[in-house]
Parts: sequence; structure tokens; C-alpha cells
Amino acid sequence: MIPGTVADSDSLLTINVRVPQHVVYRSFPSETVVLNLNTGKYHGLNATAGRMLDELGRAASVRDAAAALAEIYKQDAAVLERDLCELCQALLERGLIATDGPPEP
Repeated sequence: MIPGTVADSDSLLTINVRVPQHVVYRSFPSETVVLNLNTGKYHGLNATAGRMLDELGRAASVRDAAAALAEIYKQDAAVLERDLCELCQALLERGLIATDGPPEP
């Protein structure tokens, strides 16, 4: 497993993620540009992934972010959970998000 990733989707859904201080991003109408200040690498996210990143910053857990996005996009929550877990794994691998552990009960 790559450092910074979570072993499985069930575990990831209960975790709170955040954008660390060494990452900045800016949303534009058609994409979000994310910069890792430690590596100097830019990453582009499409509009939907940018919205997902915004929601992850507001939600208490990945599951809560998926539920909010399912409401916004009028999609099945299970589909959004899967998509959001895939995005989170990719962002974790690139050091663009960090985990804070499970939310408080």
C-alpha cells in the first residue's frame, strides 16, 4: 500500500479528510487547480472533482461528503461513495489531502 492511503473504502468512509497547509487550490468554472507547495507539482481536477474536494473540506467524514453530494447531484449515495473514495485515494497518494482520523461520535 502507498503511504498515506487507506486500506479499504469502508475505513475511508468514516475518516475526516482535509487539505493540508502545504496544498493550495483555486476553482475555476471548468476545473480546479491544486498545487502541492512541497513538491511544486500542479494537479488539475475537473469541475465535479473540484466540487467533491470542496465538500470534503466541509464534511465530518467522507461518507457525509458523499451523502451531501448525492443530494446535490441527485445520484445514488453508494455511487457517490465509490467515486469519492477513488478520488480520495488518488489525492492521498499525491499528498493533496490528509486524514484526521474518524469523526467524533
